[in-house]
Amino acid sequence: MGADRVNGGAAGGRETGPRCIGIFGPFGSGKTTLLEAVLARTGAIARQGTVGAGNTVGDGAPEARAHAMSVEVNVAEAEHLGEHFTFLDCPGAVDFLGDMAGVMPGIDLAVVVAEADEKKVPALQVILKQLEDRGIPRLLFLNKIDRTSSRLRDVLTMLQPASAVPLVLRQIPIWNEGIATGFIDLALERAYVYREHAESQVIDIPNEAMAREVEARFSMLETLADHDDVLMESLLEDIAPERERIFADIGGEMREGLICPVLFGSAEHGNGVGRLLKALRHDAPGVAATRARLGLEETDGPVVQILKTVHTLHAGKLSVGRLLSGSLSDADTLTRPDGEQVRISGFYRVTGQQASKRAQAQAGDTVGLGKLDGVNTGDTLGGSAPAPQLAPLAMPQPVLGLAISPRERRDEVKLSAALAKLCEEDPALVVTQAQDTGETRLDGQGEMHLRVALERLTGKYGLAVETGDPAIPYRETIRAGTSVRARHKKQSGGHGQFGDVAIDIRPLGRGEGFVFGDTITGGVIPKQYIPSVRAGVEEALKTGTLGFPTVDIGVTLTDGSYHSVDSSDQAFRMAAIQAMREGLPDCRPVLLEPVHQVTIACPSEATARINAIVSARRGQLLGFDARPGWSGWDEVQALMPATELSGLIVELRSATAGVATYSSRFDHLAELTGKAADLVLARHGRQAA
Repeated sequence: MGADRVNGGAAGGRETGPRCIGIFGPFGSGKTTLLEAVLARTGAIARQGTVGAGNTVGDGAPEARAHAMSVEVNVAEAEHLGEHFTFLDCPGAVDFLGDMAGVMPGIDLAVVVAEADEKKVPALQVILKQLEDRGIPRLLFLNKIDRTSSRLRDVLTMLQPASAVPLVLRQIPIWNEGIATGFIDLALERAYVYREHAESQVIDIPNEAMAREVEARFSMLETLADHDDVLMESLLEDIAPERERIFADIGGEMREGLICPVLFGSAEHGNGVGRLLKALRHDAPGVAATRARLGLEETDGPVVQILKTVHTLHAGKLSVGRLLSGSLSDADTLTRPDGEQVRISGFYRVTGQQASKRAQAQAGDTVGLGKLDGVNTGDTLGGSAPAPQLAPLAMPQPVLGLAISPRERRDEVKLSAALAKLCEEDPALVVTQAQDTGETRLDGQGEMHLRVALERLTGKYGLAVETGDPAIPYRETIRAGTSVRARHKKQSGGHGQFGDVAIDIRPLGRGEGFVFGDTITGGVIPKQYIPSVRAGVEEALKTGTLGFPTVDIGVTLTDGSYHSVDSSDQAFRMAAIQAMREGLPDCRPVLLEPVHQVTIACPSEATARINAIVSARRGQLLGFDARPGWSGWDEVQALMPATELSGLIVELRSATAGVATYSSRFDHLAELTGKAADLVLARHGRQAA
């Protein structure tokens, strides 16, 4: 394995051609600042902006600047030593991690930005796990080294549980009075001193750092030797390994997902950026490796993976895609997954919030494609024929919802169109129409996720909306049965209306629904009217005694009478409605609330707190177990009333440094009595029967 890396080729030779780099990391780790530093260092921008000043290339959206945080993927391009890179800066807050799912299939390498903060280790693990599961090569950039007072070895020990593979230091810091003023490159055995927003300056390795350098370098080589027998033999025989082999092992083992190299610096001051760029230039795989990872063979025709969708106010829909194979230019035709062909109407280079025209693209380029109708994030587009879908988009289940409506009724169509565009841009948002209540419901991944969506409706689309908690689909049932007779009789000149029914009402077992039958004999009610009786019963059950749909009930038509002239379907339907309304109050109606089976994923250290939250929300704990495939995480199983799920995610994340999540599904209906039922009925303007 080691020899292959040294000799070059696909396993270890330096890739050329356009490359796509994803920038990931927990909220507040400095991803956007790092992107800004990279753009400034490569000359893509004249001066490095700051998130605080609101003048960065990334986070250009009004919502991002208002909250000083990334709320969507930001795209930027840079040239470094004649090589082209596209950077995709992804949001770090767990509310917006859905954007990562669209981006990951198209990137060659992930730069994961972290900091020496123990509280953020679970969030770091969430990000690394997604990259690991997709087989994406990654390196860690430990940011804010200027604010770190801990020994780097201790920091690495703290961060290691977040990674399934070894974190391997490529550098150690040079300390001066507790401040990192430079670094020693362990592969080169060369020292550098930082210069503000400029290339670091080579210096001699300080005497006081030599022992640390020898120890750290040997530790790095030991880890690399786990996958290189030749290097292992050199270490055992105390032979200095060739520098070429060390570099080949670092890059090769990273590309194979065997290690995660660690660089460090301060993005705010531009420190460590030059070394990061060198690592990207020499070690980042190219589009050929990404094709192989996705199971795609190189083709002459174009294959485009759509990473992001944006709706601009002036240019319309823009699909950001990675060209995995072939070439492309404006007005070319692409084929959607459903076989329909679409023509590119606008071909762009995307930088932040700006899009500029470009002439053509080759394999490896990331481009903006104008007005591709029916094309969604996650789609793989072919040339003259559909392409295999390389990475169908799978979004996590929403965890928080709002009922939403336009403040002005005339804006209903406008709101529907705006919500559709929001969901195209961010597939983690889900819009549904509740059949029972008629509400339009907007669901997302958390409080901030929905807040930003509402801000876009207001700011981008000029819509004023009303929001509230979604209605809980309460039901009611009965505890006792009764028999009742009702007659609908009306005379108004000419033919009148006459319907006479006798029914038995009885409770059914939970979950049995509605059962209707009849015991009519002797033609006391003609058969053609019996369906009308059933229709009347079903209509009456839509709003029971307590004001909610009635379920788990059986009704039997036992007797009645008719008039040869005045009887009709309508008359028997009205008689059935009247009979049900008279009979149901005598059947001891009771309120039912929906109960969901809930699975909560959380770090193991927070499991006790999660259990307490579930219990406080009237939940029934069913137990917990280790989360499959997640080191140091648990899954808590519980039954919880649907009403208690409102705002649950906010409390869960508050107890877990922002990383817990949950999924739920309807399980059963349960009786709700006492004060809890009284409160529900009072909110709906009802009283207990």
